[in-house]
Amino acid sequence: MSSQLKHSTTSFISQSFPITLICDGVQSPANIGSLFRICDALGVEKIFFCNASINFSSSRLLRTARNTHKKVAYNISNNCIEVVDYLKQKGYKVIALEITENSIPIEEINVANGDKIALIIGNEQYGVSEEILKLHPTSTYINMYGNNSSMNVVQATSIALYSLINKLK
Repeated sequence: MSSQLKHSTTSFISQSFPITLICDGVQSPANIGSLFRICDALGVEKIFFCNASINFSSSRLLRTARNTHKKVAYNISNNCIEVVDYLKQKGYKVIALEITENSIPIEEINVANGDKIALIIGNEQYGVSEEILKLHPTSTYINMYGNNSSMNVVQATSIALYSLINKLK
């Protein structure tokens, strides 16, 4: 019979990947906490929170983050365009997770080992802002097979990060 392992008894090797997450207007404390948690789990180097008011003492954020907000580097900015420009200057390939007329499936995104990636995710209700999409980042989407054209921002981010990390290995 198999038994559940504890955090201290898993065989996972800690790794970090050259991926930065840019959150364009993500507001929900539960989503913010969950983003910290998934970024820690997947070895994301940093999170930029743009255009958001974040209450780091929110019990919902703290409960979902499970202390990962103390482990994952992050910055807060009121200007998402400056963050994107800064990362572009640092050699990051900027990719927006958004369904647009020019989006390509995440499976077809061209990234390779050694690439630095900045993944932009959007607000829970409105997605990635038009001002960011006008900067011409590559846009990608996750194929969905139901009737809905969207999914929760954290679940979509998890799938996208996992897919991108596997391309970097």
